[in-house]
Amino acid sequence: MGFMTEFKEFAVKGNVVDLAVGVIIGAAFGKIVDSVVNHLIMPVVGRVVGGLDFSNYFIMLADPPADFKGPMSFEALSKAGVPLFAYGSFLTVLLNFIILAFIIFLMVKQINRLKRESVPAPAPAEPAPTPEDIQLLREIRDALQRR
Repeated sequence: MGFMTEFKEFAVKGNVVDLAVGVIIGAAFGKIVDSVVNHLIMPVVGRVVGGLDFSNYFIMLADPPADFKGPMSFEALSKAGVPLFAYGSFLTVLLNFIILAFIIFLMVKQINRLKRESVPAPAPAEPAPTPEDIQLLREIRDALQRR
């Protein structure tokens, strides 16, 4: 089998195509969920906790340059090249992940429930016929009990 023929068989197998479709849909879905978290949920969380912006929680690991005149914000200090221990950004990403994981959990749970409802329960299987040797042994047992 030639290399190109083997590659063609591999590339058009259902699993590879399904994986490619899953990756593309997953990327698009990721953007939707990211938007839900960043634009719908995080503003509510920020409002509930008093408008906190975790991204501005950091520790400067060095002093800013002597000629630095900008605000002491994460973005301005980062642009100025000041090394920062940005634990607030980590907290934001962690909180986004927890919210994202919870949303996906709820969605998968709902999809599984819908699948269970739409698929009828399988009919109970009929018992397998009794093998001949077992049937013969039962007949012998019954005949001996009658004596």
